[in-house]
Amino acid sequence: MAKEGKGSLKRSKPSYIFSVIGVALVLFIMGIMGWIFLNIKQAGDMLKEDIRFSAYLRTQNKDTIGQIEQFVATQPYAKNVTYVNKESAKQIWNKDNNEDWAKILDVNPLPESVDFYVKADYINKDSVEKISNVLLGLYGNQITDLQYPKSLVTNLDEKAKVYGLIFFVISVILCMIVIFSIDNTIRLAMFSNRFLIKTMQMVGATRGFIAKPMDIKAVINGCISGLIAIALLFALIQWMETQVPEIRVINDTKQTVMLFGGMILVGVGISLFSTHRSVIKYLKMKLDDLY
Repeated sequence: MAKEGKGSLKRSKPSYIFSVIGVALVLFIMGIMGWIFLNIKQAGDMLKEDIRFSAYLRTQNKDTIGQIEQFVATQPYAKNVTYVNKESAKQIWNKDNNEDWAKILDVNPLPESVDFYVKADYINKDSVEKISNVLLGLYGNQITDLQYPKSLVTNLDEKAKVYGLIFFVISVILCMIVIFSIDNTIRLAMFSNRFLIKTMQMVGATRGFIAKPMDIKAVINGCISGLIAIALLFALIQWMETQVPEIRVINDTKQTVMLFGGMILVGVGISLFSTHRSVIKYLKMKLDDLY
């Protein structure tokens, strides 16, 4: 009898192994989508910040050129500000066009310029036009023109908005699927323990006494699921970096760590919410309704 009672007690204990694995797999999928989103944004920002702006100079006064260079360098939008003389401009032109026009021309027709790159947040039509107007307004007598690929800036801005909206919709749908999947997984795990919950209530245990250990277990299981998902995602990222080394350049360690933390919070939060809700649900139900 003692052995039979012991075996029955073991069977009545909650089994969370499949729940932990199920939640971990769902979090892993969520982590993959989150990592793709972060890296797409990072790659887009790098593409935007690779657009060169050239303020062509009318003046050859070194002090004035230094003032223009210093002004641009102090602006919040500017990156990598450099003064390009005629010889440097010739080298850049030859590199971009893969030929040496000096074989045809004896005189260097290229103007000197102050070249700079603009931070990703400022690569949009309105911001770039404002930058151009300010520079030409302040140094219109020293700068002939501010050159940059206008069509590329416009296209990047428009496509970024469209792709951002599409990915936002996909992210919302994915979040709903993740929440539903984790909630359903936890509810199935708790369904197998509905009689244990009801039995504890029938012998006089309070609602808080019954729910507390299960809530604590849900937090622990959520952490375990999150850590498993993080380990899988980390291994996948490492493998991808060995296959495509360029990924290391765009991969932001800080954002990846924040993504890992978010995976644990989602796992713990939904596990705790679903577990507590299931416990309260079965406590409110009549015994006959559990069958």
